[in-house]
Amino acid sequence: MLNKAKQRMIQETTQRRDEALTLLRSLQDAKAISEKNLAEIHQPDLVKQVTGKSSMDTAIASTRRLIDSFNRVLDDLRRNLTDEDLELIGSIEADILAR
Repeated sequence: MLNKAKQRMIQETTQRRDEALTLLRSLQDAKAISEKNLAEIHQPDLVKQVTGKSSMDTAIASTRRLIDSFNRVLDDLRRNLTDEDLELIGSIEADILAR
């Protein structure tokens, strides 16, 4: 049972990480399109002029940090999670679901 709980957590975390990777690719594509459009109409990115970073740069950086966090969690799950940890997580999840 505990192995199944660990596998489920790894699977769910991997799925969320993969969703974040998809989001990152979408943000990168949207940034390229936005930059192309601004160049075509000879308009600067006003946010970038004021802050030094475009809003897309900020979103991309934030998504990269999220992906890094998911990867660290996955590493911890694969290496360091003990049966005791899994039991504790299971009881916390049960309490949350009971609310």
